[in-house]
Amino acid sequence: MSRKDEHTGRKFALGALMAGAVGYVTGILTAPKSGRETREDIADKAEDLKEGAEDQLQAAHDELNELIAIAKNKSVALGSRARVDFNEAVVRAKDAQNKASHVLKAVRAGQADDPALNKAIKQAKQAQKNLSKFLKS
Repeated sequence: MSRKDEHTGRKFALGALMAGAVGYVTGILTAPKSGRETREDIADKAEDLKEGAEDQLQAAHDELNELIAIAKNKSVALGSRARVDFNEAVVRAKDAQNKASHVLKAVRAGQADDPALNKAIKQAKQAQKNLSKFLKS
């Protein structure tokens, strides 16, 4: 399976997850339950979504690890200017990977908020995209 197919599959899975979450919340808010039961259901679903985002960040971290290893081998074959640009992309990827690692640790310790998790996912994905672009050429 190509990286593009994997990326499309991840986008589809994320879209399906979000659509499911919206449907679930809509169903909860319109269901004839007590306030307490509704709050418990919402809290449970929020935890599930957080775990899904954590899994997504872990996958991005792991993919960056693979791309960085491939990049180290390819760097030698590049010309001087291309090598500078390539090395900058690798540095950004390593930074995103380190941030992903820190945020994952904080999430697991219960010390990270959702905006930090979402920002780390976005940065890791952008670093993957940039580094993948160099590796395809």
